[in-house]
Amino acid sequence: MRQTRPIQEEKQSGRPTRSSWQESSPADFYLVDRSRGSPVLKQFFKESFHGILVTDFYAAYDAVAWREHQCCLFHLLNELQKVNQRNASEEWLSFAKKTKRLMQDALRLRAQKDFSPERYRSRIDRFYERLLDLALSHYADADTCRLANRLKKYRDELFVFLTHPDVPATNNHAEREIRTAVLMRKIIYGNRSADGALTQSVLMTVFRTLKRRGYNPIETLVYALRDTIRTGQLPPFPPVIISND
Repeated sequence: MRQTRPIQEEKQSGRPTRSSWQESSPADFYLVDRSRGSPVLKQFFKESFHGILVTDFYAAYDAVAWREHQCCLFHLLNELQKVNQRNASEEWLSFAKKTKRLMQDALRLRAQKDFSPERYRSRIDRFYERLLDLALSHYADADTCRLANRLKKYRDELFVFLTHPDVPATNNHAEREIRTAVLMRKIIYGNRSADGALTQSVLMTVFRTLKRRGYNPIETLVYALRDTIRTGQLPPFPPVIISND
């Protein structure tokens, strides 16, 4: 797969033997598979990815060769909030407060109407300095060490949305798109065969992509079938006519 614009991805567990993966860009791609690991991702990314991937912190994404990568800040802030509910140590609370403030400062800067990477280069550089201060300090608390190591590992993948204004800070769109797969899983109780999983993957990919591009999926498929019967050839996939972002 070759892309130049940002792409978001999200995964969702299905039946015990199935998982759903979703990628969103000008087209939505769904894959229902037994595994949640990196081999599944390689079915999507058969070559190096020349765009910017926006994901959560799931380790399987590390297997993808990308140009740049934005980690979802919502997942990071949510993790801080969850740990706050069970860890009241002074070290953790101080670390969590500083990390949350840093991420919120970055989000507020990006939301400014006059924002551009060039205009606010010094502010962006300062964000990276604050990030390194948090990531490289010495800690004793286990949760603080774990999250500090995460900041260190992904230090170059947290503020990509500031240097590339077309990149979102979260993968919320992919999260919303995969809800369709979650609802279907509840209705059909998952897939019992590989053929069923493949059928669901193909149908969801076609239907969600058509809807994302501004078409009525049923009407478009009926037209495509009629055109195929008439000409003996499948018509090309319709282009984008309406942005649903």
